[in-house]
Amino acid sequence: MKREMSKQHTKTDVILIGAGIMSATLGSLLKELVPDWKIRTFEKLECAGEESSNVWNNAGTGHAALCELNYTNEQADGSIDISKAIKVNEQFQVSQQFWSYLVNSHMIRNPQEFIRPLPHMSLVHGKQNVEFLRKRFNTMAENPLFQDMEFSEDPEQLKEWIPLIMNNRTLNEPIAATKIDSGTDVNFGALTRKVFDYLEDNELEVNYKHSVEDIKRTSDGAWEVKVYDNEHGRIEYHTTDFVFIGGGGGSLHLLQKTGVPESKNYGGFPVSGQFMVCNNPDVVAKHYAKVYGKAKVGAPPMSVPHLDTRFIDGKRSLLFGPFAGFSPKFLKTGSMLDLVTSVKPDNLVTMLGAGVKNVSLTKYLIEQVIASKDKRMEDIREFIPDAKSEDWDLVVAGQRVQVIKDTEDGGKGTLQFGTEVVTAADGSVAALLGASPGASTAVHVMLEVIEKCFPQHVKDWEPKIKEIIPSYGLSLSENPELLREIKKSTAQTLGLVDQENERHTT
Repeated sequence: MKREMSKQHTKTDVILIGAGIMSATLGSLLKELVPDWKIRTFEKLECAGEESSNVWNNAGTGHAALCELNYTNEQADGSIDISKAIKVNEQFQVSQQFWSYLVNSHMIRNPQEFIRPLPHMSLVHGKQNVEFLRKRFNTMAENPLFQDMEFSEDPEQLKEWIPLIMNNRTLNEPIAATKIDSGTDVNFGALTRKVFDYLEDNELEVNYKHSVEDIKRTSDGAWEVKVYDNEHGRIEYHTTDFVFIGGGGGSLHLLQKTGVPESKNYGGFPVSGQFMVCNNPDVVAKHYAKVYGKAKVGAPPMSVPHLDTRFIDGKRSLLFGPFAGFSPKFLKTGSMLDLVTSVKPDNLVTMLGAGVKNVSLTKYLIEQVIASKDKRMEDIREFIPDAKSEDWDLVVAGQRVQVIKDTEDGGKGTLQFGTEVVTAADGSVAALLGASPGASTAVHVMLEVIEKCFPQHVKDWEPKIKEIIPSYGLSLSENPELLREIKKSTAQTLGLVDQENERHTT
């Protein structure tokens, strides 16, 4: 297709790149704080929430640190450090408050279409792991955030909690689990589309089938964003004072194009995911929880095995995984050259350092890529002893790009597992890099972007932010009364209480 050059140079207050959960969150927050600002979004796909936020590309665990064992580390003295679990849980509470605000304000409806109550469980085997889980439970249960957690190493109790996992299990070693009923399953793709539907109806311009190709400074300090309209085959230019790069794995390339000093020495390591999906409704019906185990020795944190009940397009499903894989693409819809073209003179040493440090990870990913279905079924049978191969199919999930950067303690090329926001010193550019717990903590992360990029406005905006997020600026774990109020109100607004009661009466 021949490219045409648009003569029109449009000016806008904010440009959001990528129509995923992050841009949806930032766009809706800014619309509430400054309704008169002109905001444009550019998305290369045909609709919102189709890349990293898509229900099949995102594990859907409302990451609240209720079951993820990698958020709680055992210290040298045997104590359990739950500081990261507290941090992640409080951030998810912020997300739920925001979603409740959206529902109460009639900005979105039918919350059951994107969030459902679902027990979150941790499951371990072996004397040492059972002891770890017990200590973890004792430490967490003392905190108001986790006080509803239960622990059991009684096989009869576990049969009630997880009958599919306990059926025909040979108990030749200790087994234990924790369970907390306030966990959730979240369809971030559905949530993203709901928010963008509202925003489009309220004068936030969303341009689908538009690929951002370049971002450059103008002589007056603004940003010129070069966009290709895939549908009409033309180049457009848009100028703005603030750019948010929320393009999933594609964010690194766009951040590099800005040339801001903060973009230097960052690299990305792509990891793809795969899940086994159960196609037997009788098996699906026997399990109702998200059950997380411990990652195998040498496996990266994002490969913690879990057996998940999911609600996808209104249908109850059962997934096991994730099985890691490797592709040089930075997006599921990306290019095979993504990894190579991300290597620049300023991050070459960083990338080489990461390569040297992560030989074992590379070996692990290669093993995962070449694993047969029989090997994957062996992993499933550690959770479901009598799992049948014909009941399970392989589905390719999302593409994630783990952050590689230089750190004071880790030196050159340290691989980071988590979510990271990179902002220019003048606050005119912000980019979201990394992966889990990402979507679950989107509201906290976008409030952080607002604080860093619009410090001159935050004081004026604070009353409205506190109306939207009642706990803003406070620690819920240190304010148990406020925590109880918020958990009760968000559960009611999001329909979590009604859905749980309905499940028990049917």
